[in-house]
Amino acid sequence: MPRNVILEICAESVDRAVAAERGGADRIELCGDLSVGGITPDIILMLAARKRLQIPVYAMIRPRPGDFVYSEDEFAAMKRSIRQAKDLGMSGLVLGILDSANQIDRARTATLVELAHPLPVTFHRAFDLCPDLTAALQAVIATGAKRILTSGGKKRVVNALAPLADLIATAQDRVVVMPGGGVRASNVRRILRHTGACEIHSSLDDQRNALRSIGHATPDTKVVAKHSAVEFEAVVRQVRNLMKASPSAQWF
Repeated sequence: MPRNVILEICAESVDRAVAAERGGADRIELCGDLSVGGITPDIILMLAARKRLQIPVYAMIRPRPGDFVYSEDEFAAMKRSIRQAKDLGMSGLVLGILDSANQIDRARTATLVELAHPLPVTFHRAFDLCPDLTAALQAVIATGAKRILTSGGKKRVVNALAPLADLIATAQDRVVVMPGGGVRASNVRRILRHTGACEIHSSLDDQRNALRSIGHATPDTKVVAKHSAVEFEAVVRQVRNLMKASPSAQWF
């Protein structure tokens, strides 16, 4: 069956989110402070993103950097952030809670999923810390979350193509398994071909070589986050165009 592959781009500013939309992104994961892996964006950022973007915007719900084992006060803060994000018109939420053994905290995650309703919830890469990803997949499904962002238990997706393909096959239509972690223009076609993913995620946080390959970088270029929205739009567009050319992605 022909299918579209959804491209989700992670952004910590409105300018970068708008550039991603212009470049062909289908959805934005909106975060504060990507230097620490992303935390809950502030009210001003959520309001501005909702005003300027036409595509869906999913807000990160993460009260602090560090691990994903949260105190009762932090859990209460996550609940407040979910209510706030809903009031501000976010399209979905991104979150994850583990217990002290790095297993999915089913009960508290399910509570947040229920609170988020009708907004869909993505369980983020806290998933990759679980010792048994197949068991973790079943646990996330039981919480009611609609999507899992994962690098297959490795730092980068390209090092876990077979496990990701297995997770996607096991999930079937019960939850979307979305590869993310080191997705680049240089590897996106390979990832789609080997995993059969229908959605893919990237922050495009280190695209020196990609920028140089499309004429937007100098030898001093280091990290795309230090460069203009125009450059970021170009890199997103390059990834989108490569996705269209992928043999595993048929487009209408």
